Amino acid sequence: MPDFVPDLPVMLAFAAATFVLMITPGPDMALQMSRAINYGRAHGLAAMFGAMTGIVVHTTLVAFGISVLIVAAPPLFLALQLAGAIYLLWLAWQAIAHGGGLRLAEAAKRTPTLRQSFMTGLGINLLNPKVVLFFVTFLPQFVEAHDPAAAGKLLFLGMQFVVLSIPLGVLIVFAAERLAAEFKRSKWIEKALNWSFAAIFTAFAATILTAQARH
Repeated sequence: MPDFVPDLPVMLAFAAATFVLMITPGPDMALQMSRAINYGRAHGLAAMFGAMTGIVVHTTLVAFGISVLIVAAPPLFLALQLAGAIYLLWLAWQAIAHGGGLRLAEAAKRTPTLRQSFMTGLGINLLNPKVVLFFVTFLPQFVEAHDPAAAGKLLFLGMQFVVLSIPLGVLIVFAAERLAAEFKRSKWIEKALNWSFAAIFTAFAATILTAQARH
């Protein structure tokens, strides 16, 4: 197996995190659903692919930045991992205390072009500080310090995130009207998703802190 391919348990763990993150309400999901409802599925898909392009950008920057950090300053890399664990706990608390806050935008008077929907999805993803912090602190948890193939593994996991997210994104866009109605009608659905999000990231944070305590 090539060096840049992570071990199967790592890929499965990251896949589980990807699934929960994708189905938890947030700005990207809200934009995709609102575009699909207000302007049609093509606009929802355009916004979704814009967000996925943003994920590729985040992954590329993080992969090469983290690989440089591992070589230049291993203690700082370990500090970043610890900071990531704390950030994951904060995300878990935010999910439980404040929820996802799914808010669908109203239709504008002028229908946007597909390019505008794509660029809006890209812009929201790139400028969302939570997404930036998530990738900066979460991706490094899946590589070891001093791993010469760290950059390749991080890129692989980022592409895995995109590949797994696209079918879920398409499903969300095609079911946008029904999902929006369910979120408005049944708050327990949103709460259940947020509690699932919190549980998985609390488990990741606990694993990281326990591993660091053993070293």
